[in-house]
Amino acid sequence: MGFLLLALFIVLMLIGVPIAFVIGIVALVGISGIPYTPEATVSMKMVNGLDSFVLLAVPLFILAANLMNSGKISEKLINLALAIVGPIRGGLAHANILVSMMFAGVSGASQADTAGVGKILIPSMRNKGYEKETAVGVTSASSTIGVVIPPSIPMIIFAGLTNASIGALFLGGIVPGILIGLAMMIMMYFIAVKRNYPKAERVEFKQFFRMFAEAFPALLTPVIIIGGIISGFFTATEAAAIASLYTLLVCMFYYKTLKLKDLPKILMETLALSSLSLFALAAASALGELLSYYRLGTMAQEFFTNNIGAEWLFILIIIASFLFIGTFMDAIPAMILFVPVILPTALEFGIDPVHLGLIVVITLAVGLITPPYGLCLLLAAKIGDMSIERSFVAVIPYIAIILVVLLFIAFFPDIAFFIPKMVNPGLF
Repeated sequence: MGFLLLALFIVLMLIGVPIAFVIGIVALVGISGIPYTPEATVSMKMVNGLDSFVLLAVPLFILAANLMNSGKISEKLINLALAIVGPIRGGLAHANILVSMMFAGVSGASQADTAGVGKILIPSMRNKGYEKETAVGVTSASSTIGVVIPPSIPMIIFAGLTNASIGALFLGGIVPGILIGLAMMIMMYFIAVKRNYPKAERVEFKQFFRMFAEAFPALLTPVIIIGGIISGFFTATEAAAIASLYTLLVCMFYYKTLKLKDLPKILMETLALSSLSLFALAAASALGELLSYYRLGTMAQEFFTNNIGAEWLFILIIIASFLFIGTFMDAIPAMILFVPVILPTALEFGIDPVHLGLIVVITLAVGLITPPYGLCLLLAAKIGDMSIERSFVAVIPYIAIILVVLLFIAFFPDIAFFIPKMVNPGLF
């Protein structure tokens, strides 16, 4: 049965069936093959898989990102980023990376970053003489920081699966996200010098202060979210609701870039985008039940215990596995399916769940810019009017940067744990 289900999974993928339906179909066929088990079990498990207070954070953070884009907050962040790094050679590309780091602190979703920032900066970079490859590559690659720097939807899902501290995961993602962004900017500087990309004029202090004041309400969002969670004032789901409400009020009454008539369209876009992730998550919950029936977690633990005696080798296998999985599956269903399988072995090796969460989330972030799934790559390529093949070649150097940072975090976890231990040692 296992081989048949694997063959079915591969065939459905090859003929282009969406991954959420592939997971659901395999779950239905597999559970139907279990004696005395009704087919209704699949729908029951799908419903139960979504019956979680934590999962409410997914549409709420997506709503916050959509409100931010519709309210043109991303433009305020871009202006501020340009004022900070614009005078550097290749300033527009540096601003692209920096604004992704700022945007990450609000949305928790990389796709929203690619769409909101890419629509503005990809055409701007092309007009300033940047090649398509550079514009598309830096936009799609830097947007992966959106799921690393808190708040992060995948981190919330991982915490729900493993009972890891959401606060520790959020704080642990700050240093890796900053390292990825800075490393991309360093690489871009050498590329910009070699290709003689333009730089912007230095902004006067008075104008810079005005730009900072305009962007300050948006920059305050991650402080509210993370501060509230760490202090225990509200949960991650409540933080997502507060982020959405705060963004709505800021856009309507401070920036005055959003009106009531805009809300129905924003809500429909949020529902459409949320449904993709949540349906895949529901289907993954049903398939996860099937994997539990066949004791895949126990089998994996026995295999690793008997054949893999070193923690470092186990970590490398986890990274390689999730790199492969992320090429054709979204982070949320990938974690629902496979984190319960690897968690017991990770704990047996003495790997902290927060450390494991950072490894898994950063690894799956690479999947956002690798075909065939590569949603951020697809969005940026569409905006830049470039083929997927050329776009993927353009992001390969950035993938190498993410992997280098990932290996540092994987084998030197104290780098990531510096901030969590400093803020609240009790999180560990």
